[in-house]
Amino acid sequence: MKFRLLLLTMLFTAFGNALLAETPPYINTKNGVIVFTDPLFTGNPYAVKLEVVADNIIRVTVAPGKEIANTQSLVTVYSKNIDVFWDVIPSEESLTLKTKSLKAVVNLKTGAVTFKDSSDKKILNEKPIGGRSFQSAIFDGRRYYNLTQSFQITPGEALYGLGQHQDGMMNYRGQQVSFFQNNTEVAIPFLISSNNYGILWDNYSLTKAGDVRPLHPLSDMQLFSKNGETGWLTASYANNRQQPQHIVTERAETGIDMEFLGDSKIQLPAAFNPATGIVTWQGSLASYISGLHQLKFVFGGSLKVWLDGNLVLDHWRKAWNPAPALLPLSMTSGKKVPVRIEWIPEGGESYLALKWQEPLSPEEQDLFSFSSEAGQQVDYYFIYGGNMDEVVSGYRLLTGKAPIVPKWALGFWQSRERYKTQDEILSTVQEFRKRQIPIDNIVLDWSYWKEAEWGSQEFDAARFPSPDSMINMLHHKYNTQIMISVWPKFYEGIAAYNLFNKNGWLYKKNIADRQRDWIGKGYISTFYDAFDENARKGFWDLINKKIYSKGIDAWWMDASEPDILSNVSAEKRKLQMTPTALGSAAEYLNAYPLQNAKGIYEGQRSANPDKRVFLLTRSGFAGSQRYAAAIWSGDIGSTWTDMKNQVAAGINFSLSGLPYWTMDIGGFVVPEKFEKPRAESLEEWRELSTRWSQFGAFVPLFRSHGQFPYREVFNTAPEGHPAYKSFLYYDRLRYRLLPYIYSLAGAAYHHNYTIMRGLAMDFAADTAVLNIGDQYMFGPSLLINPVYQYKATSRQLYLPKATGWYDFYTGKYFEGGRQINADAPYEKMPVMIKEGSIIPVGPALQYSNEKPADTITLFVYTGTDAAFNLYEDEGVNYNYEKGAFSNIVFTYAEAAKELTISKREGYFNGMLAKRNFRIIWINKDRPKELDADQKADATVSYTGEKITVKMK
Repeated sequence: MKFRLLLLTMLFTAFGNALLAETPPYINTKNGVIVFTDPLFTGNPYAVKLEVVADNIIRVTVAPGKEIANTQSLVTVYSKNIDVFWDVIPSEESLTLKTKSLKAVVNLKTGAVTFKDSSDKKILNEKPIGGRSFQSAIFDGRRYYNLTQSFQITPGEALYGLGQHQDGMMNYRGQQVSFFQNNTEVAIPFLISSNNYGILWDNYSLTKAGDVRPLHPLSDMQLFSKNGETGWLTASYANNRQQPQHIVTERAETGIDMEFLGDSKIQLPAAFNPATGIVTWQGSLASYISGLHQLKFVFGGSLKVWLDGNLVLDHWRKAWNPAPALLPLSMTSGKKVPVRIEWIPEGGESYLALKWQEPLSPEEQDLFSFSSEAGQQVDYYFIYGGNMDEVVSGYRLLTGKAPIVPKWALGFWQSRERYKTQDEILSTVQEFRKRQIPIDNIVLDWSYWKEAEWGSQEFDAARFPSPDSMINMLHHKYNTQIMISVWPKFYEGIAAYNLFNKNGWLYKKNIADRQRDWIGKGYISTFYDAFDENARKGFWDLINKKIYSKGIDAWWMDASEPDILSNVSAEKRKLQMTPTALGSAAEYLNAYPLQNAKGIYEGQRSANPDKRVFLLTRSGFAGSQRYAAAIWSGDIGSTWTDMKNQVAAGINFSLSGLPYWTMDIGGFVVPEKFEKPRAESLEEWRELSTRWSQFGAFVPLFRSHGQFPYREVFNTAPEGHPAYKSFLYYDRLRYRLLPYIYSLAGAAYHHNYTIMRGLAMDFAADTAVLNIGDQYMFGPSLLINPVYQYKATSRQLYLPKATGWYDFYTGKYFEGGRQINADAPYEKMPVMIKEGSIIPVGPALQYSNEKPADTITLFVYTGTDAAFNLYEDEGVNYNYEKGAFSNIVFTYAEAAKELTISKREGYFNGMLAKRNFRIIWINKDRPKELDADQKADATVSYTGEKITVKMK
């Protein structure tokens, strides 16, 4: 017996030694280390690879086996840095990869990674047990994994970024964010924390971030009818909205699930007419779980929700373009909450869905996860910084710099859906010039082609008889640029379709389905495969020959999700796109807008290397900024709620690492009351347009667009109306601020700066700012506070602490660290200027290059030291990439009461040899508005040499 035990022991020892010999606990690589986990803890020996990218960036790749796949990322473009010093420090239980500023500690048994700073303070860690999972999945006959990676976050930590979403949420802690490109929803898999780190999740498939638990259908909650019966809500259907008591059908319902195209036709009762009707659900909700529940709606039409007798949601969205709405609901175990849901669907395809999420457990409240549908391995980058700007800089090191936009793009753009003729384009610009309303860009939206020839890129000669001369006139008579809409869409049978089809460059499922669009009689169409390099070149060749050769200045890339068919599920979208040139659509789903932009950017830079590319696209992905892509927030609604939601959407988008964002000022789709408004509705429309324009003047790109009513200010209101006067004031102000704004664009390229800044970027130590989603910094100095309530004449706003603040319009000083009730008269939005700011203001302009800024007024807001870098270059080309630019640094020393204008560094063609700087001092005892036409306190002539000016 003892012999048998000894033999077994020897065998087990030999077997164990063989395993150890076969799989050592770790191996060093050229750029880091690979750790192999203990299969007793992970089931299989996972390979955990740490790659040093920079002192503050470590890539983590984990495979469910011993081999790390050598994948080619669509997102990252960084070069291997051979100068980074790093070291591997093993111990009995863990292995530490150490750089100058960061440590990654891997548990040798579980493979869980902990990130620490150089002083050994923990920054973030993967959940130690059960924080990573691989579940087998198959798409298009190929094996993938559903991947999940969870992190433990710290109490009080706020989480931002993740793209652009329309739920009004600022801090995503405890929330669920879906990555599925859609009209108004933009997926950017980059998270940034108030604790100064970021995670770039390198996966393109359908993904959830944050609280990744599956949402529950309504039926999973305890339901009670309006009469108290258990198990359902009472649904009442009426065909006359004015007489909702005349019910045609009443029935017990346990679910509301009409989220996607076609669902409502199956689920609505045959007796109900959605074009004229109204639906009401009544009863009560209850849960045996106490805590904060989340109700998540998707809806088109009008939706009202009452909880416990209180109206908590009243929102509208055009029926064809559904919107999300999020309602938090605190529930006590077993206690009923009366509910009433009232829905007016507006006919045709109808959309309404309600799902919910149960409360987070204490442990779950400190988790943040990424969960992707399809991948071969977990792949993410951890970025650490001394502040959030350094984290964003790390993101751009990985994914590419943001080229500087042409200077004209920072002026005002006018657009509408749509200018139908050449004469409408020219007469609109002519009217702007006649009225002396500054403008730089006019936009030609879709359908400039013949109705049946979408994708031809041919102008309809009946409406645009001479596009070449139209463009020439815009350029030379009116000093205006033109942007044009291009879709990746082709109608079956046209010449371009036949060419792309012959080359195998098209997605064919929509063609096989014989799916018709909404134009005229309806036409069968599809999109090209932007993952195919040759197809991208083919698309550029088409638009180059048909459009760019005529002198077009910029591209409006619509429906770039790709929106082959609107309002479909992710499953339907994947079927429409499969296969892509790179593989299954399940794997590459969200990266389409990145590749679409790549083709046009590379095409234009190849065809015309001296002219800056500018793309405005309805969707984007991590890395889109390197292709000169700006993103707009899609076909949002013209409501006060939608306007408010744009503030948080724009801030979080900017925190996602992409610096250029814009929106349809005024909203795209309008409620019926604004289409042909009566007197009261007309005044509300004018006020909404005014407040939105005030906000829009302080986002990276200043752009008006939308459906009827026409969006030109002279069509919104007569010249003497407050709406007209307000727009003119902010439009002119935008142009006078171009030296400030263009310097921010220069910083976005040269220093990876963020233009539209969440308050946590500049005031991270002030915890009061972490959840503020309706205020932001525009550059280093301007605190922007949009007004988004009808008939408001003031608004509550928070002034961050650790600095003082000056009122933009009066110069009045306020201490920081407090709430104030700021004046907000019809014509003005509250704007505050940070103490210790220098703001350069240029001459009055009608367009961005009308005249050089030979006189600049410097507004110096004293009280503490200040600095600003005036950046200039040629404004239209890429010579700045070769060093053709200049910097003039202004510094103010509070102790000495002196402003120093530095020696100019750099040179570019057309640089001013001489200019004047007018200086205006503002302090607590000397309040002044920001008005460049007032008398200066001092004027100096500057020829490029250092000057010091003493405050008197």
